[in-house]
Amino acid sequence: MSGADNPTNSPPSPRVTRLEWGLMEIEGLTPGKDFVLYPGGGHAWDWAEHGTRHLPGIQPGDVQALLERRVEVIVLGLGMQRRLQIAPPTRELLRETGAAFHADETPAAVELYNRLAAGTRPVGGLLHSTC
Repeated sequence: MSGADNPTNSPPSPRVTRLEWGLMEIEGLTPGKDFVLYPGGGHAWDWAEHGTRHLPGIQPGDVQALLERRVEVIVLGLGMQRRLQIAPPTRELLRETGAAFHADETPAAVELYNRLAAGTRPVGGLLHSTC
């Protein structure tokens, strides 16, 4: 991708190459269960870092970590059965920042994330591979 194709000049976000219950494979990363992905890389998503649980859901700190990496679009994978919620303060943070975000069951979220990662806007993802 040339600088003309990528006006932000950010590195591409890694693609998800495999998804099944409890396992994701990501380009350039060690396979795992849950991931935080962003332009140029990613890492395992440690829910304990910000107190994320299925309820009340994804915490503002999880999203803030992506916003600090200057992502323009955030994709939230809510689990294979959509059991992971989005905490109200997290929704408020997303509204306040104006960040574009999409939330869906993880298979659909991964499909969208991969499409967006192939584009020109910096994309980040919080993806959960179980319930």
